[in-house]
Amino acid sequence: MTNLKLGKTTMHPTETFKVMHEAVEANIDPMGVAMPMVHAQLAWLAHPQELAEMLSGFSSRMLELQWHSWLRAFGQPSDDVERPNPDDTRFSDPVWRESASWDIAKEWYLVMTHHIQDMLYQTPGLSSKDRRRAAFWWRKWLNAMAPTNFLWSNPVAMRKAAETNGESLIRGMRNFLDDLQAGNIRMTGPHDFEVGKNLATTPGKVVFRNQLLELIHYVPTQPKVHTQPLVIVTPWINKYYILDLNPKKSMVRWLLDQGIDVYITSWKNPGAEMRNVGFDDYITEGVDRVMQVAKEISGANQVHAAGYCIGGAALATYMAWANRQYPANQMPVASASFLTTLVDYHKPGDIEVFLDEGSFRWLSRAMEEKGFLDGKEMAAAFRLLRSNSLVWHYVVHGYLYGESPPPFDVLFWNMDTTRMPAKMHTWYLRNFYLDNLLVKKDLLTVAGQPINLERITQPVYAVGAEDDHIAPWRQTFRIHNYVNGPKRNVLSSSGHILGIVNPPVTPPKREYWVGPAERHYSTDVWKEHAEHRAGSWWEDWMAWLKPMAGEPGTPPAVETKQYPALANAPGTYVLET
Repeated sequence: MTNLKLGKTTMHPTETFKVMHEAVEANIDPMGVAMPMVHAQLAWLAHPQELAEMLSGFSSRMLELQWHSWLRAFGQPSDDVERPNPDDTRFSDPVWRESASWDIAKEWYLVMTHHIQDMLYQTPGLSSKDRRRAAFWWRKWLNAMAPTNFLWSNPVAMRKAAETNGESLIRGMRNFLDDLQAGNIRMTGPHDFEVGKNLATTPGKVVFRNQLLELIHYVPTQPKVHTQPLVIVTPWINKYYILDLNPKKSMVRWLLDQGIDVYITSWKNPGAEMRNVGFDDYITEGVDRVMQVAKEISGANQVHAAGYCIGGAALATYMAWANRQYPANQMPVASASFLTTLVDYHKPGDIEVFLDEGSFRWLSRAMEEKGFLDGKEMAAAFRLLRSNSLVWHYVVHGYLYGESPPPFDVLFWNMDTTRMPAKMHTWYLRNFYLDNLLVKKDLLTVAGQPINLERITQPVYAVGAEDDHIAPWRQTFRIHNYVNGPKRNVLSSSGHILGIVNPPVTPPKREYWVGPAERHYSTDVWKEHAEHRAGSWWEDWMAWLKPMAGEPGTPPAVETKQYPALANAPGTYVLET
């Protein structure tokens, strides 16, 4: 085999191909849209027998579809050859079943798209990573090409246009122009909510502020509170008020009503001036600092902590760091609760399709140029994970039907994005997502301390969500394989947001599984032994936390001489755009 000579360097053809592949990946196709598809096609060509079998099955399916089409065309009844997936609502209108023409169009689209997806998932000799990425990006294209997304192939849109004498199309054009000006496909009206007015209304005071965050201490709602407070570490990729949406949904308010003294972090929305702020700063000047402030205001010897999403990853890192940084009798945190938190990023969920060495290099260059990662880019990536429900639904209803999106506080919060400093987020992607160092003993150093999750000996309460595609529950469960303290695990119904924003109601809307966890448990073993309950896991959480939080007594002052009120809740950082 001939080697390629480059100057004085001789490269084997395999090495040459690898270099060319990496160059294409990093500079032409950084998000891995095209190359996985190329790999899939090459894999099928390398397996002609499997390809022939797949094409034979497809031919049989096409004959069924052809017969179905003839029967419907001549007015004869016929069962659908392919049915939409249970969560696919695009063809829910009766016209897609009752009209032969539209039924045939729907069936051809579903048969073709389902077959292509099946082929990609069944590609022989293709790596699981390429398999998932090829299927993901092809599914996005197929979703975009759905007949429901275009006026002349959407019978519902044409019917509405006729019924309103074209008014629905005029409203749709206005919606499109408004979204174009906003630079986003809006999921709710931008003026439906206002933070501090009808969102984040629980009374409290900002008692600490630095360049990274504000710490809000809430006014107690009970005459007595437990002596050890709860400090909630929120994710900095979103604003904190997802946990304080309105009085009925607010976790913060519910905790106060349970007699818990509550503090919460509200992270600054950084700009280019914070490009050199790193993860170490978020741990020392962020998480550690607020734990100390809460201790000093409350007068307690220790606090309890809860971390949500990436805030939980920071809390886990901090717990390992603090258990080495402080003597045992000075450890600031008595217990840790982790809400939909990944610590093992080996299989981080659907977001994995966006992350590899090529996309990391591309993102790093972009962040270095701007000094931050724009939250809109992150939000767009998460919306792509569920493009039918989070993108095309709003295109169809907004532009083709002329409907205004209904007010929905969770979606308003979802659109209220934040930025991330370049240095911190580059470090986070490299060390957590790509190299998975958080679970590797002492290979990750944060603020001068090697990190080992086994140093966490405090009680741990972990919550996963059954339908979570951002932090899959089988992966969040793996925190129990690393920490050494007593462990309790919860699996909540619903997804990443509504599995956590899950207040108790009568009758119960949701359900959960709960039970102790051991290091050697698999997810299946744990669930087999877990107790199934109707309702909200919040109640079980309080039954776990309260016995450790000290006897109820007179509430501490909301502000002190050392930590005077700097602003009323919700503070100033949460209002930054």
